[in-house]
Amino acid sequence: MKKIKILGISGSLRHESYNLALLKAAVKLLPAEAELEIITLENLPLFNQDLEATNIPAITEFKNKIKSADAILFSSPEYNYSLPGVLKNAIDIASRPYGDSAWAGKPAAIMGASIGNIATARMQYHLRQTMVFLDMYPLNKPEVMVGMAQDKINASGEVTDEKTKEKIAELLVALVEWTKKF
Repeated sequence: MKKIKILGISGSLRHESYNLALLKAAVKLLPAEAELEIITLENLPLFNQDLEATNIPAITEFKNKIKSADAILFSSPEYNYSLPGVLKNAIDIASRPYGDSAWAGKPAAIMGASIGNIATARMQYHLRQTMVFLDMYPLNKPEVMVGMAQDKINASGEVTDEKTKEKIAELLVALVEWTKKF
């Protein structure tokens, strides 16, 4: 049986990001029928519509990874009540030029961690709004919003909180089942 290919995208460039830690935990918590590749966004240039028809290798590679994935797993912090600029930039780059969006038709799940109490709720809702135009299919539940991440992820970047691991595992099972529907 073919494994479901999930592409994990961190919305943070920070080397020891809590959100990258969530993705690394997800690799260990995956259902047997899935595989997860994690990518980061530091090599992507800023979106410039004047250059969108230009073959820029980092963009081409990024779009190809999205297109070859069966599903997307976003893990991102919340900045200023919304998406981090680096994630929005990546979304814009992979959706252009118009008519050649790598995101179209992709099932997706969202999780996020932050040091605050309400975690990444507003970012997640804004990302869901963006997915409407992108023609993506976001999974509604379970929601994984890891507040007070500094108490749940250790200095080595390992998720130590059992409830957080359980929620990530639930999300992955649901994403695999959701992806099978497409």
